[in-house]
Amino acid sequence: MIEHHFLRFPADEGKGATGAPAGWRVTAGNPVARGVRHYTADDGSLLSGFWECTPGTFHVTYDKWEFCHMISGRCTVTPDGGAPIELRPGDGFVLEAGFTGTWEVQETMTKHFVFKIDPK
Repeated sequence: MIEHHFLRFPADEGKGATGAPAGWRVTAGNPVARGVRHYTADDGSLLSGFWECTPGTFHVTYDKWEFCHMISGRCTVTPDGGAPIELRPGDGFVLEAGFTGTWEVQETMTKHFVFKIDPK
């Protein structure tokens, strides 16, 4: 028998955790991020939620795969050694493990995200 599961994310994103983007090096401004985790797989291999960040610039190195769907705001992601990529509401994108680059948030942005976490 196949069992179907369904999880609806709340329209009110809730409080979540607030602060500077964890593990990211701020290079300009004073960005403040807030994240709300909506789902974590039983085996910990997948998690998803909501994330927002105020204007500012930071450099990051990804150690896991992430899918994002921009809901609001505006930002530019620039891979190290690559061309800038402007992102706006409605854009979807994937950052693979090993990606390094800079995020510049021009207008407070919100996104839904899904992280795939490789088992150790």
